[in-house]
Amino acid sequence: MINILRKSIRAAAFVAVALSGTHASAQGEKTQPIRLHPANPHYFLFRGKAVALITSGEHYGAVLNADFDYLRYLTTLESAGLNYTRLFGGSYLEVPGKSFGILRNDLAPLPDRFIAPWARSGTPGYAGGGNKFDLKQWNPEYFTRFRAFLSEAAKRGIVVELTLFSSSYDEKQWQVSALNPANNINGTDATDWKKVHTLENGNILTYQEQYARKLVSEANGFDNVIFEIQNEPWSDQPVLADVINPYLRPPGRDLYPNSIDLADEVSIAWQERVAEWIAKEETSLPNRHLIAQNYCNFRLSVRKLLAGVDVVNFHYAYPEAVSLNYGLGKAISYDETGFLGREDDAYLRQAWNFMLSGGSVFDSLDYSFTPGHEEGTDLEPNGPGGGSPTLRRNLRVLVEFLQSLSLVDVQPDSRVVKHAAGLVARALSNPGKEYGIYLDGNGPTDLSLALPAGRYSGDWVNVRTGSIERLERFQHPGGDKVLQTPEFQKGIALRLKRTEP
Repeated sequence: MINILRKSIRAAAFVAVALSGTHASAQGEKTQPIRLHPANPHYFLFRGKAVALITSGEHYGAVLNADFDYLRYLTTLESAGLNYTRLFGGSYLEVPGKSFGILRNDLAPLPDRFIAPWARSGTPGYAGGGNKFDLKQWNPEYFTRFRAFLSEAAKRGIVVELTLFSSSYDEKQWQVSALNPANNINGTDATDWKKVHTLENGNILTYQEQYARKLVSEANGFDNVIFEIQNEPWSDQPVLADVINPYLRPPGRDLYPNSIDLADEVSIAWQERVAEWIAKEETSLPNRHLIAQNYCNFRLSVRKLLAGVDVVNFHYAYPEAVSLNYGLGKAISYDETGFLGREDDAYLRQAWNFMLSGGSVFDSLDYSFTPGHEEGTDLEPNGPGGGSPTLRRNLRVLVEFLQSLSLVDVQPDSRVVKHAAGLVARALSNPGKEYGIYLDGNGPTDLSLALPAGRYSGDWVNVRTGSIERLERFQHPGGDKVLQTPEFQKGIALRLKRTEP
């Protein structure tokens, strides 16, 4: 009875939030949606501040999975000082216990627990449990939950990347899609799963357009939304563009996880159409939102982006994804990680290396968030990745380190660090004024810097705890300056400012 009462209260709260039409910031004023900062488009302007976006978040099923308590989840992100999450809209979902080896998967609702954008029909037979879908009818329960999620995220200053579509990857994901003709009463055309996200998908295209426009319209009033066209589009329609290690022998050299794959021309044509749907839908609405294109895995110099795209998403990215594309004047996003095992250090190092190379977004896929563990405390083995409260505390140090810099003024700096003995160095700077430097490796060691003359004040920051390991105060005549680092393991950061010329 107590659980029933709690659910009733929560449902009433969802409805109240949805009906309130919250489209504003936490302070209550109407604000412009998040956008690239006009003074430095490698960061975002959000509610009057320059921000980078960093998170370790759930596996994207927070709205479509009826068993996931997203209020607890968003509260957990807020308390960790994180400001970003991804959300899949419902056109794609996964199979419990089978997709990608994930045992407890937010994106794989248990039988009859999928809350879809489309209403259920009176006809039984959906592969994921319950009745089939009527693609001509929207599901009020879904959109109440959808708007409430965006509203609660907005209250907490959390930006939501809303992913409209995702590749199918293989037959088993396509078998549970509402767009599969076996799962709806509307007679969608039978098609190979590799063609679902192409213009050669028959009448499915019409339903995809209606769905995309509906989600764009419902989200238009919120200032904390970015639209992503498609997750990992190269997975269904790949074209080999490069390899990470060219010295491997074929055929392994040209296969994942060594291959860098792009989506083929057929996929690009379909993605272009989706981008047009987003833009056209918003022409008659009050707000315009950023659009993200998921370009490829790892790293690659972008040859051409779709029209209207301002956020370039990479998965499992190297810092070179930033350096190769910094000149685009776009936000470069590490849009998904989480396949390096369970240890936190791997993901923390990825975050510091990417963001101190000039990255705009870092998103760790956190498998400690599962239904019933919305505080991110499920630490049992659960698929290919990790995630933990410890990692989120560690990432907060990075958030606060970046916030301590003037993001409007900094840019990647390959000259300030002349040599970091035995280490890899990444640096952001406003030359002659402030520097943020990350050293990846173990110390102590000698750090040689090229600095203009002046008086300097700085501190060595523990990248896990945020504690100050040692202060630096010195007068410098100009030229090379050698500092010895404190002792550290697996990374340390230096924040340095010139206080007087």
